[in-house]
Amino acid sequence: MGSTSTISLYSHPKLSHRAQPVLSRSFCQARDAPLSFALPFSGTRRCFRLKRLVVKAAARPEGGPRQRRVYRQSQSDNALTTAPVKQIASFVVPAGVFVAATFVQLTVLWKLVEKLLMPKPSRPSKPTAEGMNWSVGAGTNLLSGFTGKLFRESKQTLNEFAKELRAFSSVDMSDVLAYTRFWAGRNFGDEGLFFLAESLGYNQTAEEVSFAANGITAAGIKAFDGVLQSNIALKTLNLSGNPIGDEGVKCLCDILVDNAGVERLQLSSVDLRDEGARAIAELLKNNSILRVLELNNNMIDYSGFTSLAEALLENSTIRSLHLNGNYGGALGANALAKGLEGNKSLRELHLHGNSIGDEGIRALMSGLSSRKGKLAVLDIGNNSISAKGAFHVAEYIKNCKSLLWINLYMNDIGDEGAEKIADALKQNRTITTIDLLDLAYNPIGADGAKALSEVLKFHGNINTLKLGWCQIGASGAEFVADMLRYNNTISILDLRANGLRDEGAKCLAQSFKVVNEALTSIDLAFNEIRDDGAFAIAQALKANEDVAVTSLNLANNFLTKFGQSALTDAKDLVYEMNEKEVNIFF
Repeated sequence: MGSTSTISLYSHPKLSHRAQPVLSRSFCQARDAPLSFALPFSGTRRCFRLKRLVVKAAARPEGGPRQRRVYRQSQSDNALTTAPVKQIASFVVPAGVFVAATFVQLTVLWKLVEKLLMPKPSRPSKPTAEGMNWSVGAGTNLLSGFTGKLFRESKQTLNEFAKELRAFSSVDMSDVLAYTRFWAGRNFGDEGLFFLAESLGYNQTAEEVSFAANGITAAGIKAFDGVLQSNIALKTLNLSGNPIGDEGVKCLCDILVDNAGVERLQLSSVDLRDEGARAIAELLKNNSILRVLELNNNMIDYSGFTSLAEALLENSTIRSLHLNGNYGGALGANALAKGLEGNKSLRELHLHGNSIGDEGIRALMSGLSSRKGKLAVLDIGNNSISAKGAFHVAEYIKNCKSLLWINLYMNDIGDEGAEKIADALKQNRTITTIDLLDLAYNPIGADGAKALSEVLKFHGNINTLKLGWCQIGASGAEFVADMLRYNNTISILDLRANGLRDEGAKCLAQSFKVVNEALTSIDLAFNEIRDDGAFAIAQALKANEDVAVTSLNLANNFLTKFGQSALTDAKDLVYEMNEKEVNIFF
């Protein structure tokens, strides 16, 4: 690997130019493409502007399924041979004559002109590594100034991308809009992919390539045919954010069946539905190379989950499956549970935001408990899990000897559910990972905070505790503060938006006076803390010359300049005592 291993190319603001005529049939017929042109008759300039390209998040119909963001991309026809515009204009009307035409009249007029003056376009050739066949309209030979320069730079940039694919092990070409956008608001799209894909054939350098969010459709995926089959070096392929749909996914799966290199496939937000999920399931049955599969934020329903579950019964190599933000529901979780029972290879399962509910979580926990494989990471956040569902999660935690990370973010387990999880942690000694216990947005209240704190006092594995938006109040903060006096493993503490006020801040400040070599980051934002609370925290920092805290967030509270000044003074004193910088955010 060379000295430079990663290339990141970011998007820039969209550029809009008023140019000379663009008269091709492809631009006149392109749907939703912004088109602005002027007739070059002497003395008078008339401009016509068509519908703009828009990206919309569709509203959810009453009672209907949720809809996702739709990326619409105009598709041009083949390039037309250009003709001198002055000749066209002179042929249509004499110079100096004022013409006013409707869009329909104008379209008919130019169709007539094309037939009379423009030769039929030759059959387009397949793009090669030597150059790119651009589908731009007639009249582009008249481009001048910055617009023509942008067109030339676009082609040059694609050539540079191709060189990077051959030179670096990790290349990120996601959302490179400013370098490749041309009139219709496109990024490099299908044509650009055909050009770039050839650089991957027999490529022994690039291991990670991202084509994310580049306007690639199902037609563009064909660019990989004959390329990925011969490439054994590429390990990660990211096509997320491209509207390739089920057809594109099916085409890609057909290609990857014969690929012996790709281990991580990222297809998040690609308009994938159940039909595409079935194609991926067939790929999993026949591909023994793939290790990580990311299908987040698509529209996979119960049927798609069932197909994937069946594939898990036959696949023995997949390690990580990401299905966040789909529509599995309770039935999908139940189907997945059956597939998990017979799968020994899966280590990570991400099901955040699938509306699984209590019944779905019961089936899922049952399936996980029955499997012989060892699951290390489980994300079941935002799944409408209540205290009833938390009971099943707790039972799984008690008996699981392999789980390292669990996420219960944005559920509704309440005090009762928190107590059940706390009891389970008393028997579990394996959960160790950062972001280990994420209970944010669960209204566990003070009683829930008490139950967790009692366990965490002497639970020597937890590194990160996130209790933001859990309604623990000042009373809950008192239990957390008491726990911090004994716990020597928690490094990151998130207590945002819990209504701690000055009373809660003072309780926590008392625990800061005790030497705690583990706690480095504290987040107390959105807690209605005023100057009295700030003074207490400032005094605690001054009293503990061995303080380990390096980050303290007090943003969005009610501090005046006096409270802020006290904290700043404490920060300066800590630096003078031990040359340790404490970053305080107001």
